[in-house]
Amino acid sequence: MPVKKIMVVDDSPTERLILTDLLTRNGYIVVAADSGEKAIAMSREELPDLIIMDVVMPGMNGFQATRTISRQETTSHIPIIMCTSKDLETDKIWAMRQGAQSYLVKPADHDELLAKIASFN
Repeated sequence: MPVKKIMVVDDSPTERLILTDLLTRNGYIVVAADSGEKAIAMSREELPDLIIMDVVMPGMNGFQATRTISRQETTSHIPIIMCTSKDLETDKIWAMRQGAQSYLVKPADHDELLAKIASFN
């Protein structure tokens, strides 16, 4: 299934804007959430084709939101790319154990991010 709609989840308005601009310029429809809790609710409502998830957010973090989204029947098919400042190998392993399919460290290289998205088509 081709990726058309992408949800960007990040508590930073600047990061959401940068990613939204990049993705819309490349032909994607973008919806955004500023918290893990909103990401879970919006993933059920919007059913995006892919989610780009930050980890460090107030309240529910990206690991917790990824675990919930990847284990719910209605959203378990949605691939999740973690995009975070956390760059330890243990963080990457933990992200994959929570259900993420890919992991990028901020600031994400835009070409690498677009290539990862394209790999899900």
